[in-house]
Amino acid sequence: MSGTRQARAVRLGPRSVVALVLVSAVGVAGFGWPFLAPPDASVNAHAQDAPWLFAGVLVLLVAVVAATISESGLGPKAVAMLGVLAAAGAALRPIGAGTAGLEPMFFLMVLSGRVLGPGFGFVLGSVTMFASALVTGGVGPWMPFQMLSMGWFTMGAGLLPFPDRLRGRGELLLLAAYGFLAAFAYGTVMNLAGWTFMNTLASNIAFDPDASVADNLARFLAYCLATSLGWDGGRAAMTVVLTLALGTPVLKALRRATRRAAFETPVTFDAPKK
Repeated sequence: MSGTRQARAVRLGPRSVVALVLVSAVGVAGFGWPFLAPPDASVNAHAQDAPWLFAGVLVLLVAVVAATISESGLGPKAVAMLGVLAAAGAALRPIGAGTAGLEPMFFLMVLSGRVLGPGFGFVLGSVTMFASALVTGGVGPWMPFQMLSMGWFTMGAGLLPFPDRLRGRGELLLLAAYGFLAAFAYGTVMNLAGWTFMNTLASNIAFDPDASVADNLARFLAYCLATSLGWDGGRAAMTVVLTLALGTPVLKALRRATRRAAFETPVTFDAPKK
């Protein structure tokens, strides 16, 4: 264990925290409105339009939050590291595309969020998912939901306990456990976004705006089991394997980079010698 305080690329200020809370609240509403709104709510009358509306709102809000966090201290060194890690994540994602959810990008997001903190983690997760969507041609109404979900996923790693003290095997096990659970959580949350786009007439597990909350919950669970359980399991397993196998050198490299970048070292100017 080490008592050295870990440097953060971005320290969240009050404005950034408020922005994150607000966009997260809107995100929860955007993902969970089928269960939050009663069957007779007016939003159900626009069941085909609501996902598109939330997608448009979310992409704007994620951009606002990223800009707010940037204003709180995303300097040139942090921007450079953000670009490198986002490019690496975007390049890793297509490697396992279409192969049982084997996406190595998630392991890099967990480790980066752990080292660089929740503020940097949210921006990194959102930017990486945006970049990977451009690389893979995955641009669509689901992209804003992916950006927010990955922002949450990476930010959560930065919120894990003992960032300055826990090291070694214990830290790897913590990150592996988080990555395992968060991989399933990410898949479930994204199922909420995709589920409402299904046509009720096309499947008996699609969202039905006229059904009760309990009936729609049963439909959603059946949808998850039928469409994504194996994919989420592959993602979770790969995240655990890569974290345990490569976590130590990657964490060391990230921490070494943050120390050399000296994100939190104030810039000083020496007086000219006489």
